[in-house]
Amino acid sequence: MVCLRTPAPPHPRRRHRFLSVAGVLLVTLMGTVALGAGPSAAAPDDLCSPPGLSAATALPPNLTSAQQGAASDKYTTPNTEPLSTIDIGRLGLLTPGKLSVGTLSDAPPSICVNSEGRFTGFDNELLKAVAAKLGLQIEFTGTEFAGLLAQVANNRFDVGSSNITTTDARRQLVDFTNGYDFGYFSLVVPTNSAIEAFGDLSGGSRVGVVQGTVQDEYVTNELHLDPVKFPDYNTAYANLKSGQIDAWVAPSAQAVGAIKSGDATHIAQNTFSLNNFAAWAVRKDNQPLADALNAGLDAVIADGTYAALYQDWVPRELPPGWKPGSKAAPLPQLPDFATIAAENTANNGDRAAVQPKSTLQQLKDTFFDWSLYQKAFPDLIKTGLPNTLILALVSGVIGTVIGMLLAVAGISRTRWLRWPARVYTDIFRGLPAVVIILLIGLGVGPVVKGITGNNPYWLGAVALALLASAYIGEIFRSGIQSVEPGQLEAARAIGFGYHQAMTLVVIPQGVRRVLPALMNQFIALIKDSSLIYFLGLLASQRELFAVGRDLNAQTGNLSPLVAAGLMYLVLTVPLTHLVNYIDKRLRTGRPDPTDPIEQAVITEGRGA
Repeated sequence: MVCLRTPAPPHPRRRHRFLSVAGVLLVTLMGTVALGAGPSAAAPDDLCSPPGLSAATALPPNLTSAQQGAASDKYTTPNTEPLSTIDIGRLGLLTPGKLSVGTLSDAPPSICVNSEGRFTGFDNELLKAVAAKLGLQIEFTGTEFAGLLAQVANNRFDVGSSNITTTDARRQLVDFTNGYDFGYFSLVVPTNSAIEAFGDLSGGSRVGVVQGTVQDEYVTNELHLDPVKFPDYNTAYANLKSGQIDAWVAPSAQAVGAIKSGDATHIAQNTFSLNNFAAWAVRKDNQPLADALNAGLDAVIADGTYAALYQDWVPRELPPGWKPGSKAAPLPQLPDFATIAAENTANNGDRAAVQPKSTLQQLKDTFFDWSLYQKAFPDLIKTGLPNTLILALVSGVIGTVIGMLLAVAGISRTRWLRWPARVYTDIFRGLPAVVIILLIGLGVGPVVKGITGNNPYWLGAVALALLASAYIGEIFRSGIQSVEPGQLEAARAIGFGYHQAMTLVVIPQGVRRVLPALMNQFIALIKDSSLIYFLGLLASQRELFAVGRDLNAQTGNLSPLVAAGLMYLVLTVPLTHLVNYIDKRLRTGRPDPTDPIEQAVITEGRGA
């Protein structure tokens, strides 16, 4: 008899598993579509755009008098070389004719990435004008402040541009140009705080600073307190608003830009930056470049470019006795910021009546601003997602190959293979990921810059691969050693050599057993790709977290970071369920496609 076999329905558990994965993807995609199709919310303020004279400020009325003039200016040059005498061929640039600049993306209005994905801010726009005076092209690369000066010193960048206060300690590592800006420190506290001045801070106060900044140094060395350190300004301010810290010491420009109408915070007191002015950093052995930048700075001050940029980006009164450029540079012709600030205050007097937001409203506005989700997803998908996948795939493939070699060497009967594999594994598993990335990027980078073009993107992928290989090697080794010894003995009994038996019988079984652990490591690589930013990336090379953080800096809101987190979920959740499905399929084999009735019919048809 002829028996027709109908396909078996999907296994209920498998169907539910895939439905859950599809549900996550569907919710995310529907959210994206809804955000784009719904009524457009009011566009959020872009902190990385020139605020103009509407943001003009006078000298702070609550400025501490003790710090005024505390540091003598012994570094500003008396004059500069004429532009016509500067030979750009002797500036020691990494690429002839191009100024390579390391900068930040999260400190508007001084340095930031705008909504068009371009590095800008007062510091960088001024540096562009100086480069134009010198006839140089300019290329900006984003990095972390903690490693910026070391990257300049190690020839990763020609110039560091990050509103850097020129302390004596920093001059031991790099040289600086003449000053182009000054800085106040602002003490930001909650509205009803008992802290009203720097002198009110005590050992029991939780004081937030950004790690590695001059504010960090000030709180530690001058106030003799142990500060709470954060990676960026927006995270520090978010912790202040949520009550996790008692006060925030920040540059005045960032403090004024961060505080929005309705925030239950205010600036209690200001003080001058200690030690010196803000300037651009250059290598200690590159005095010709410092001289050229000084000449260009004086030139843009003389022709009015400085004044135009200053009143657009950071319109505030200059402190008494301070001016930018060399001592021979003219004083910039600036508007009367004090009068303009008073007029702005009179015209916007009703702002003081704005009621502070409730905790729930503050939480919603900080993490779940749907208009910012709408703004974030296109950049996350267009720029962040491809770079994250490229970094994860490249490092995953290289790490898997090296990991397999480490596993085989680790179980070798030759100690000359075993010991190096163990040492490698212990080192790369024991060091923090950031340290490995910096060692590879800053240590190996200068050696191979002729190959990489001084672009650490692929070096970052290699660093992640070396890091992952140590873990993957241990995963493979445990899987191989879990295979029963009888498998190797049986293969040898039928004539296989040791290497054949391991390659064809033992290792494939071991790999199959550790597939879930391997996928967990790949998921970790997807998330660790965000650490490549420490090496410095072009705007087009930013991965998911960097894109989210740049949007966070533009808006002063953490919603873009939550959007980036959703993108990570879209990547990792399906991968987790996929490997679980593959693992179960390998362990149980193909499910029987027939039910008991069908099986009885088939058996009867065979004449059983």
